[in-house]
Amino acid sequence: MSTQSQVIEVVADSLNLDESSITIDSSADNIDTWDSLVQVNLMIALEQTFDIELEVEDFMALTSVAAITRFVEDYS
Repeated sequence: MSTQSQVIEVVADSLNLDESSITIDSSADNIDTWDSLVQVNLMIALEQTFDIELEVEDFMALTSVAAITRFVEDYS
């Protein structure tokens, strides 16, 4: 499974949405339910899924599928 596919799966699960509704262009700007509480839960899910450690500063930058995918790929 590609990193992007895994990110989409985690985002969809965190937002309680169907994976088919999430794309590389999905972000907090265009999904109404992607709020600050969801963002925290999403960051925790990303840490667990990808075995990474995120800093608080990362939370503010990782607000789109594209940004999250780039971050995870660069972290690896």
